[in-house]
Order: sequence, then C-alpha cells, then structure tokens
Amino acid sequence: MPAIARTRKSPARRVAEKGGDLLSATAPRNTDQFVQSFAKGLSVIRTFGSETRALTLSQVSAQTRPAADETRPLPPTHPGFSPDPPLNAALSIGALSAGQGKLVYAGSFGMGIYRSEDRGDRWEPASAGLSDKFILCLTTAADGTVYAGTLRGGVFRSKDQGKSWQALNGGLPRMQVKALMIVGHEVYAGTGGGVYRMITGEDQWREVTKGLEEILVHTLAMGPDRTLFAGTSGKGVVRFNPKDPPGSGWSRMTEGLIDHEGLRENFIRVLALNKPDVLYAGTFDGGVFRSGDGGRTWRPISRALPNDSIRGIIVNDKGLFVATGRGIFKSVNDGKQWTPINQGLSEPAIQVLAVSPDGALYAGTSSGAFRSDDQGRQWVRISEGLEATEGFHLPF
Repeated sequence: MPAIARTRKSPARRVAEKGGDLLSATAPRNTDQFVQSFAKGLSVIRTFGSETRALTLSQVSAQTRPAADETRPLPPTHPGFSPDPPLNAALSIGALSAGQGKLVYAGSFGMGIYRSEDRGDRWEPASAGLSDKFILCLTTAADGTVYAGTLRGGVFRSKDQGKSWQALNGGLPRMQVKALMIVGHEVYAGTGGGVYRMITGEDQWREVTKGLEEILVHTLAMGPDRTLFAGTSGKGVVRFNPKDPPGSGWSRMTEGLIDHEGLRENFIRVLALNKPDVLYAGTFDGGVFRSGDGGRTWRPISRALPNDSIRGIIVNDKGLFVATGRGIFKSVNDGKQWTPINQGLSEPAIQVLAVSPDGALYAGTSSGAFRSDDQGRQWVRISEGLEATEGFHLPF
C-alpha cells in the first residue's frame, strides 16, 4: 500500500508517488473516508483526523470514480472489493504495551488484541469481550490491569491479563480513543472529543477541562507538577494545569512549531517528556521538535532524519529514540546527530514504539512486531502467532 502524504493546499486531497507511478486520492468534505486511485486499481483509505491510515486490503478492480469532492467511498459490496488481509500474513501492529514479568500485549487494526507470556516469542489471540477489534492504543497499570482504546468501541479493560475484556465507557461522549495514559490511580483518555479522566474504582469518565470538544487527541504526557500536555489534530500541542485560574481551559503551546516549509505544525502524533521542562513532539509529516521550557517554545531537531513522519518517541538515559516511516533512529545529543538502529529490522514502516519495565524496546510495524534487548543495536522478529487467520469487516 503506498504511503499517502498530507498536502498543504487541501486536506481532502492526497498525492503520493511509488515506483514512478503518480497516485492520487480525493475525499468529500466532512468525512474521514476517501477513494485512492492508481494504475493497478482502487483502494479504500480511512483517515483519523489528520492521520491517514492505509488498511490492509486486497487489490480491487480497476474501476474508477470521478476525482471530485462528491466522490463516494466504495461500499464493501462493490465487485472486487475485499477488505480481508492475506491469510497467514503478519498483521500490522499499531499498539503495544509491556505488562508484568514477560507479558506483552499487541493491538492490531481489525484483528483485535494478542498477548504473549514470553516477551513476544509466541502470541495468542486475546480479544474475548471486545466488541471493536480495531485497536488504537494499549496501556498497562502497575497492578497488571490492561486498558485498550478502540476506533468505535471506546475503552475496554482487562483484569485477567487480557483473557477477557469489559467496556468502560461511562461518561465518554466519543468512542474513538487514540491515547491512554495511567498516572497513579488515574487513567486519562485522549478521544475524538477531548481529554477525559477516570479514577480507578469509580469507572466513570469526566472531562478534564473545556476547549477540545471537537478536537481529536492523539497523545498525552504529564509533567511532575501535574501539567497535562496533549498532542492534537488541528491545535498542535496544548496544556492544562489544575492549578490554573478557574475557566482557563487548554492553552496552545505552538511557538516555534514551524516545519521546514515555514508552516505551523498543528498535527501532533506523539509526545514524550524527559526532564521536568523538556518535552519532545513528533508530528505527522514535520519531524521532531524539542522544548526546554515546558512547551512554551519549540525548535526542530530532526532535519537530518530521512523521514518526517514520526510514529514513536522514547527518551531514557541511553538517548532519544525516534520511530519513523523509514526505520528507527537514535540521538545522544538532542538531535544534533542521528544514528540509524535498524539491524535485523526487516520492516522499516514503524507504527508504534514501546519500552518494557526491564528496558527492552518493542516496535510494531506494518508487518508484525520486533524486539530489541540492547537499546536498538539489534532487533529480532517476534511475530509467531501474529498472522491473519480470518477476514474482518471494515467499520464503514
């Protein structure tokens, strides 16, 4: 599936190039679906806010639709349309979370959740109770409780290491959940309508503060003073502190978030906090930015990277790790120099980057998962059991 690049002129049109063939796509306004056309036929793409996700689709017949704003998505009943991934092909893994001991959880887009008891060497399906198998995020609490965010089903929780799941959506007005974060006895959810907080044991979500009701939140981070940061589609990075004056709401923190084309970056996919005031922001197609003053100002640090589509950021005492659409890179000097760390990583299209309590790195890719036990110097494929064994239905 070709990569789709966000263009500046219109959010409804995408252009990409693969192997010398010019590809194009178009979408009607106020929708998150569009039809992509190219030499070999059509495929259906779904976007999440500013993010464009290419579902794993079989080739469809080379029939065309007018490349105009009134274009309609092809229905699943269209002749030649097959939403099923090839059987026995490794799944695209877009969510990962390491639990207690050797437990690891992986989320796929359409085939649900998988669990491993041996650090990913072998996987087994773990989706009992999930009404939505399109998994967008996973996180594990200190007591072993696992939370999953989904495309249309909201939040699910498992208290038995992923063997069964229960919906946990009281108080959530929007069921698209892109980010989950655990801080002590609180769980935070980034949704298609702002940020919500739940105290464990109460099982009820409450809006953190007003101001993001129509905004998709992709990522969350919290500072030691309980300042909450959110990466969004449309508003860039925003912050909120409970100690702010009543009615303050979310504040935009976008000074310096300017890409190499001179345009402001308002689409943030991932945030990572290092020291109390050091924050990293990964954008959809504008690279990585660093703030040394709690998000008030930013500067770009990824001009040397070969790809500006940032999929994950991890920072620890060994350095700064950045996952992109073309592999994983490491910097030990805050982005002045970058070193590729892709030995053994046979699939460079990274979807998610995670770290376990024991320091192992996990990468979810468009074709299975990988693990590194030496800070990225060597990666091993861990996809046994992460194969498509049945078809799935697209949620549109």
